[in-house]
Amino acid sequence: MPESLDWGRIIAAAVVLVVALAVAIVLRILSGRLNKRAVDSRWAWDDLAARLLHDLAVPLALLGGAWIAANVLDLKPGTLSGTSKVLSAVTIIIVSLACARMIAGIVSSIALARQGVAANVTIFANITRVVVLGVGFLVMLQSLGVSITPLLGALGVGGLAVALALQDTLANLFAGVHVLASKTIEPGDYIKLSSGQEGYVVDINWRNTSIRTLSDNVEVIPNQRFSDTILTNYHRPAQDMSLLIQAKVAYGSDLDHVEKVVVEIGTEVMTEIEGAVKEHETLVRFHTFADSAINFTVILRISEFGEQFRIKHEFVKRLHRRFQLEGIEIPLPARRVVLPKGYNGQPTDLAALDH
Repeated sequence: MPESLDWGRIIAAAVVLVVALAVAIVLRILSGRLNKRAVDSRWAWDDLAARLLHDLAVPLALLGGAWIAANVLDLKPGTLSGTSKVLSAVTIIIVSLACARMIAGIVSSIALARQGVAANVTIFANITRVVVLGVGFLVMLQSLGVSITPLLGALGVGGLAVALALQDTLANLFAGVHVLASKTIEPGDYIKLSSGQEGYVVDINWRNTSIRTLSDNVEVIPNQRFSDTILTNYHRPAQDMSLLIQAKVAYGSDLDHVEKVVVEIGTEVMTEIEGAVKEHETLVRFHTFADSAINFTVILRISEFGEQFRIKHEFVKRLHRRFQLEGIEIPLPARRVVLPKGYNGQPTDLAALDH
């Protein structure tokens, strides 16, 4: 080839690369603006599509420019073939990464729609990423001319050894999938284990479950623990639940009047305090003739487990104030001890000995 023709091809290839870079920059800017508009919209799927375009715009433009430049340079067949394989492999990897991110986002969006705004389930998203990237890796090897059939056979044999070595990890993985599939617990639920741990479920990943305690600490529990322990889910079958408050009054109290006062205070709290179920009827149930008082239970209704503290706080304050106004006595524990003979020969009565 003439020397001038070689320099002409080099200059033409350089121009192609510069144009590809300019196109990549323009696509990056446009996809960035499109991504911002998609984020502002209420529809979740356009965010994923815009993010996919944003991820693929620059690398595909540059790889396309590199492929055109390689053809403009009129490389030797062997060199051109090798360059083609390398560019194809890089393209497959980039597309696999972008698709894995998009499909994981779709899975997360479906989980969010089914389980509410508190949902944060990474186990399904992580499994999706691994599957998509694994398929992309095999396709890349096939494009490079590597036979994947022996590799699949080796993976089958090696997978058995890995399964034996990582049986605890796999047990946690399948336990997490089973928990989510059976809907025993879901992110956002308040649970309590028989071992004492309790809190809101934050996330369920491939190995453990994170729960946030009422003190805003995070406890990490292996998924396998949920398959062999007894737990209480305070959000099943519904989030609203009854709140039982124990109280007592003196034996000399008018129980009908006490019930009327307690119901009035309960109705007031249910109506005015956020977190209470407003349409719920306050119930009073007297149940025990105790040593120094008649015990009763007040049944209120709250919208969610965490609301019980505020509701109980307000109810106790208002009931105590109202009891004082009505002259209703809340007795202290007392005992009456009668001695058979006093020092003067008469029975001695020691009343209201406090314990």
